[in-house]
Formats: sequence, structure tokens, C-alpha cells
Amino acid sequence: MITVHHLNRSRSHRILWLLEELNQPYSVKPYARDAKTNLAPPELLDVHPLGKSPMIELDGKLIAESAAIVEVLCTRFGPQMIPQAGSDAHIRHLELMHFAEGSAMTPILLNLYVSRLGDAGAPLHPRIRSELDSHYRYMNDALRPSGHFVLDDLSAADIMLSFPAEIAMRQGRQADFPELAKFVEMIHARPAYARATAMGDGTIDA
Repeated sequence: MITVHHLNRSRSHRILWLLEELNQPYSVKPYARDAKTNLAPPELLDVHPLGKSPMIELDGKLIAESAAIVEVLCTRFGPQMIPQAGSDAHIRHLELMHFAEGSAMTPILLNLYVSRLGDAGAPLHPRIRSELDSHYRYMNDALRPSGHFVLDDLSAADIMLSFPAEIAMRQGRQADFPELAKFVEMIHARPAYARATAMGDGTIDA
């Protein structure tokens, strides 16, 4: 049995969704954000020094970091979701897996934190907006005619990029990035996504 250390309103929803797509049994260890600070609870620090979610327990091992978790789960339970090693598609897969938690998340998090500064953050907003536009456009243009990022069916990259794509839609960017909007509509319509939402709090918080 896989245990998911799941924080509400967080990126760990992707791990629940992936496990539902892979039809793997799992249990959820839930954690709730602090109502005032919106931060993860200190109980997560008892699990991992960084005190962040998601994390999974698999075969007695604790695994952190979303992309690493997705890669491990797909390699073991869903190899069809990762392109063949050495192929051009696999190189693209690696690029997008790292992009999802690296380049894409940087302006999203900056936008979140700077927005809490009020007028003091105003000088930074044009630059952040420019970076958001650049990264969302890159994602929009990267989608294949099938509506997926790497393969023509659901892949690990789709799982990882779901979060920044959803953030773009929460920011009201549907008209600006229509292919990305279609991608989000598509994943939300998947039965496994709905089951994952029922298992945890499927809302996101960035």
C-alpha cells in the first residue's frame, strides 16, 4: 500500500490523480493548512526536514519532490506514461518534467508572494506578468494536436504540467491561451481526476 502525505489545496493533488490513473491502491495521510497563515502544519516536519507535501511512502521508503514521485510511480506502475529512454520524446519528457517545478513555478510563486505586499510590490508586477505570459505561452504552444504535451495520450508530463496550467486558468487566462484552457478542461473531465478530488481537497492555492 502506498501512503500519500497530502496537504490540502496543494500540488499533492497531482499525486492522488496519478495513482487513480494508475489504478493503484493507496491511503491518504491528510494535513491541513493553517487557517491564518495558509502555511503547511508543523506536523509535516516530523515526516521530512523540509516539511512540505507531497511525499509518499513506498516499500518502506519516503520519497519527496513531485517530479521524483511521478517518475518513480510511472516507472514502476505506468511505464506507458514515460517515453522510451533515448528517444527524442524522452528528452522532451525530461525537459518538461523539470520545467513544471522549475521555470514554470518561479513566476507563479513570485506572483503569489508579491501580491501580498500591496503597494510595495507594485514595481515588480510588470516583470512578473511578463514572465507569466512567457511561460504560459510556452506551455500553450507546446501542446500537441492530441491535446497532450509529450505523447498522444496521458503522460507523466501532463500530470506535472497540470498544476501551472490550472493556475493560468484560475488567473483568467483562458482567452489568452486557448489550447491550455482545452488541456485543463480535458484533464478535469477524466474520471480519475474526479476520484482524486473526492479523495483529497482538489482545490489549488497559488
